Amino acid sequence: MPDRKEFISGFYDRADEDSRLLRTRHGQLEYAVTMHFIHRYAAPGARVLEVGAGTGRYSIALAREGMEVTAVELAPGNLAVLREKSRGLPGIASFEGDATDLGRFPDGEFALTLVLGPMYHLYDPRDVHRAIDEAVRVTRKGGTLMFAFLSVFGIMYANYLTGNWAAGQEENFDGDYRVRHFQEQLFTGYDVAEFERLFDGKPVQWLATAGTDGLLEAVEDRPDFEIKEEDFPAFVNWYLAFAEKRELLGNTNHLLYICRKL
Repeated sequence: MPDRKEFISGFYDRADEDSRLLRTRHGQLEYAVTMHFIHRYAAPGARVLEVGAGTGRYSIALAREGMEVTAVELAPGNLAVLREKSRGLPGIASFEGDATDLGRFPDGEFALTLVLGPMYHLYDPRDVHRAIDEAVRVTRKGGTLMFAFLSVFGIMYANYLTGNWAAGQEENFDGDYRVRHFQEQLFTGYDVAEFERLFDGKPVQWLATAGTDGLLEAVEDRPDFEIKEEDFPAFVNWYLAFAEKRELLGNTNHLLYICRKL
């Protein structure tokens, strides 16, 4: 079995990560909602760290808005795209690195820390907590942290309703329906309350848990699915009105856990 970096990098070498937030309605919604929450908490010109920056969709957008952005990405292929797309753009620096070790950065360096991908791919509880603790460490007191994570129920609805339900159930749940996390999943999902409990005892104050793409990934492959271009802004605004509604969170694929460092 390859180590985690090799395993994840191999996937992203085959995937079209750069267009993920552009080519589908669920990706477009995820981007719009995530940017909405970033703008809610980030001051103009803020020092921002994005851990798991992918090909730089968020980091580059925030640098263009005048924020001082540091991007960290584990997968070399993604990082190469990020660097090419940000060439000559002021206000952005990029590094290869792992969410579990941000040792190149001092304590309290950033006003906003975004961890928008690594929690999908961390399975060992020790690595999960290292990533959280490192993000908290490099964030200043009073600063904001945002962690993206996946709903295990959203994974089941999006990927297994059209076939292989038994295989998906076996992969994501044990015989007593407890959520499973292991590297061969590649993408690991959480019960929402389970993810929130990871922050118990951490020096943070919970601010919000919000869905970012709703049911769209589960329904977008239907042949009759359509959100017209002229309707999409209204749909985004409607979704934002309910993005934090507790009874809807488990149905969404991608979510944000947002907290403030104490």
